[in-house]
Amino acid sequence: MNALITCEHVDFGYENVDAVVDVTMEIEPGDYLCIVGENGSGKSTLMKGILGLLKPTGGTLCVNEELKRTGIGYLPQQTAAQRDFPATVYEVVQSGCLSRRGNRPFYTKAEKKLTMESMEKLGIEALRKHCYRELSGGQQQRVLIARALCATSRLLILDEPITGLDPSAVQEFYGIIRRLNREEGVSILMVSHDIRNMVTQANKILHLGRRVLFYGTAKDYQESRVGRRFLEGEAECV
Repeated sequence: MNALITCEHVDFGYENVDAVVDVTMEIEPGDYLCIVGENGSGKSTLMKGILGLLKPTGGTLCVNEELKRTGIGYLPQQTAAQRDFPATVYEVVQSGCLSRRGNRPFYTKAEKKLTMESMEKLGIEALRKHCYRELSGGQQQRVLIARALCATSRLLILDEPITGLDPSAVQEFYGIIRRLNREEGVSILMVSHDIRNMVTQANKILHLGRRVLFYGTAKDYQESRVGRRFLEGEAECV
């Protein structure tokens, strides 16, 4: 089974200063990988590198040929302006097809069908004519996931996706991602501070502190020294 993404001793940085050093890891088909770490540990930098927004300053980053063709679905952190975006749900979801559309002025029947199928997977087809900015935070996240699925069904990258969601919406969100991963075969890469939920949701954990402090299964992470220390520290902050 070929990995979708392979990092071998990769460094990423800005203006000749490396923010991430010597990262070796893989994202394989079906993986649900969570990147954790303290603020400033390099999580967002690594994510940008995997998305191709930063070039490695050292080591090698390899992207599976199939993934190069299908692309990566990306769910960034939302800004207040984005939450207030004045478009219908259908328009927001369909915008995930823009990379497929290229320079064509109109969407094809296949792209329109994909838009509807993505909304159906997220259970938001009844909201298709609703204004995006009038939705709840949980509904908006469903719309953005559907949008990302229009870009690809192979790999979704999510950056702190539960920020601003209430507890019930958080659990609903995790249920959606778990279903996409296990039933639809979508690989997941998530950057999150919600480590207590992530060790029960993800199958792999990558803990960064500029360098890799841990990379392996979620079960092994809970039993590791760095995992126990981080989880205990989180508990003290609650």
